[in-house]
Amino acid sequence: MNKRIKIFQSIHFKIVIVFVFLLIVALEIIGAYFVGQLETQMVDNFQEQMRLRVGFLDNNLQPLLKKPDSKNFESDVRRLLTDFSAKNVIKAEVIDGKYYIVGTSDYQENMVGRKSTDFDVKQALLVGSEITRQYSDESTNERVWKLVVPIISDDNKVLGVINLESNIESVYDQINDITLIFFRASMIAAVVTVILALFISRAITKPISEMKKQAIQMAEGDYSGQVKIYGQDELGQLSLAVNNLSTKVEEAQESTEAERRRLDGVLAHMSDGVVATDRRGKVVIINETALDLLNLTQDYALGHSILEILKIEHHFTFRQLLETQEELILDFSTEENEVTLRGEFSLIQRETGFISGLVCVLHDITEQEKVERERRDFVSNVSHELRTPLTSMRSYLEALNDGAWKDPEIAPKFLAVTQEETDRMIRMISDLLNLSRMDAGKDVLSLEYVNINELFSHVLNRFDMMIQSNDKPEKPFVIKREFTKRDLWVEVDADKMIQVMDNIMNNAIKYSPAGGTITCRLVETHNSVVLSIADEGLGVPKKDIPHVFDRFFRVDKARARSMGGTGLGLAISKEVVQKHGGKIWLESAENVGSTFFIALPYVPYEEDEWE
Repeated sequence: MNKRIKIFQSIHFKIVIVFVFLLIVALEIIGAYFVGQLETQMVDNFQEQMRLRVGFLDNNLQPLLKKPDSKNFESDVRRLLTDFSAKNVIKAEVIDGKYYIVGTSDYQENMVGRKSTDFDVKQALLVGSEITRQYSDESTNERVWKLVVPIISDDNKVLGVINLESNIESVYDQINDITLIFFRASMIAAVVTVILALFISRAITKPISEMKKQAIQMAEGDYSGQVKIYGQDELGQLSLAVNNLSTKVEEAQESTEAERRRLDGVLAHMSDGVVATDRRGKVVIINETALDLLNLTQDYALGHSILEILKIEHHFTFRQLLETQEELILDFSTEENEVTLRGEFSLIQRETGFISGLVCVLHDITEQEKVERERRDFVSNVSHELRTPLTSMRSYLEALNDGAWKDPEIAPKFLAVTQEETDRMIRMISDLLNLSRMDAGKDVLSLEYVNINELFSHVLNRFDMMIQSNDKPEKPFVIKREFTKRDLWVEVDADKMIQVMDNIMNNAIKYSPAGGTITCRLVETHNSVVLSIADEGLGVPKKDIPHVFDRFFRVDKARARSMGGTGLGLAISKEVVQKHGGKIWLESAENVGSTFFIALPYVPYEEDEWE
């Protein structure tokens, strides 16, 4: 920005040139007028002087020309002409009324007595008036002023004429000398003027240069400098104005910077994504949340069309967004992540009505959509799960109502089925109420330190008794224990943890083949206790593993329903474990088996800590 200025472009140079130009113009005007007036004055003075001398000669010649026959006439005329001759007089002649030359001053005695052939002389004798003429001498190339004056007597009779030729070149030489002196004085004045102009221009340009430097510093963001004030004139007031401007701009810049930082802070910490464009639809502002939601980088997003980054270029134009400002649901889901966004648009409009851009606010509604979808699925599943036993009960009750109650063999079976379906609905509703309380945060845990080894063994012992009391002919299940030898005390709600273990053990028994082995393990890590229950059943397909803890999810719906399952056991187990601060997950392979893991927070205690 601080570009070097050439010397002839500098205001310093221009001020000097203006001063010199004005001086030259002034000197030209003054010189022309002065020389013209000087020339006129000197020429008039020379001619007036010559006329006075001729007048004096005229007065002396009149008595002589009245008596041309006197004895001493020629000698008296010659004497007068000799006395009349001066430095500037080239020739002086006296001609009588008959055109005869009676005397001359140039010592050409042979001309005396001859008639004059001079036209100006004849003209002066005829008209009786003065004749003047200026011409250049061909031999010397000098200017000659000629004066022909008639000699008139008292009775107005023309007695003769005086023909005077004078060298006026000396007058012009004096004029040239004076002009040369004036020119030299002008040159000296020009030099002095240039020097003064340099000082004056420096006095003018120095504060201007300082103001320029301050303006450059202001443009670069440095407002610390101040322009020196050299006086109270216009430049001083301008310097003061620049200093005030620098202060005002610094304050405005600080205010703008503070607002920008505030805006950046707001945008950076907003939970919603914000995208702003210019009037052509190019992205100029985008916050980190929007970059994360759209899975973009800032370098890529800035400068690209908002239609491209929102992936709606095939459905909308930027003009349509400006005109309609519709709310859009945008799907940015991938195979790994599910992302659903809601875009709300508004105009960036000036007070004049000029539209300078568009703002899009992106809301992440993935969870909302997921909850809404789960709610719809939940209502559908509950309706379906309740409709099936109710339909079955209605069928049996209608049969009983139609007379089957009279049959002693069929009636008890129908009533047993009805009771089983009623029990299943009661269990389902109980499970739903439990989940509802957990979701609402009303289900408070009754925590106590429990020996998890004994608690787990207690659950497994109960299942051992159930297996042994089963009178079915199939080969019974085998429950295998692999526990750590160390007693582990964990702060849990014993009843709810028993419910979790029961759910998983019931699933292991339901979905394992007869005679299968169920392996139960209990191990300790550096900060948790891990329980695992592994079966040798059909396993869960890999695509279904992420959904096994969803409500009403069943891998084999027909078989699970026939076994009386509600589809809520694992969902309740997950809620309980998470409320304990733990984690539950599944590892499974088809036709190999499934293993459920439960990790609970654990802080080991030394024996002296219990004392």
